[in-house]
Amino acid sequence: MRTSPSPDPAVPRLAVSVLMLRGDQIFIQNRSHSMDFAAGAVVFPGGRVDDVDHQAARTHPAPKALLAAHARCWGETSVAAGGWNDPSEASGVLLAAAVREVQEETGAVLTPADLTPWANWITPTSFSKRFDTFFYLTVLAPTHDPQHRTTEADSSHWAPVKDILTRAADGRVELMRPTEELLVELASLPGSLTVALDAVLRVPRRISPVGSL
Repeated sequence: MRTSPSPDPAVPRLAVSVLMLRGDQIFIQNRSHSMDFAAGAVVFPGGRVDDVDHQAARTHPAPKALLAAHARCWGETSVAAGGWNDPSEASGVLLAAAVREVQEETGAVLTPADLTPWANWITPTSFSKRFDTFFYLTVLAPTHDPQHRTTEADSSHWAPVKDILTRAADGRVELMRPTEELLVELASLPGSLTVALDAVLRVPRRISPVGSL
């Protein structure tokens, strides 16, 4: 009996997501159950990279030193291994996407300097829709006041990191694996989250992708 060949996995689309922190709380969205990806899950603001982000990176480039530093952080990801002429160029596009998505979904206006490269997760090959997602972290200044402004989620709000994990363990909220792992990492930092991050962010992260293209 002849069997049909397995279809090739979907090609991951570039995406960004931003962990916005204030004190021991993080800003989260409760995805609408009508969405075709991560329906009903708790997520961070973000979305896929669009053509407008390439244009924004060219017309309003981030400082070269910042782009070079980010390119080093993303050195093991598709930013370095993909078809980019320059990893710094890719870093600029990702930053433009992150700034845009946060503003569109929360109203908060960030600058590239506010964003620290944090993690890279790639959706498993078994998924029909896949993303190569670059996560950033930012500790918000008091002048930033993110709100719920996206139609992709039913609500957005601040929540203590450890409370989200407790609710997930009790089955009261749904977390995708990247979201859960990133929250666990934050919850494991000693003492006050803000104080711990102040020390952590002084050392550039060398980020290895989780998952395969």
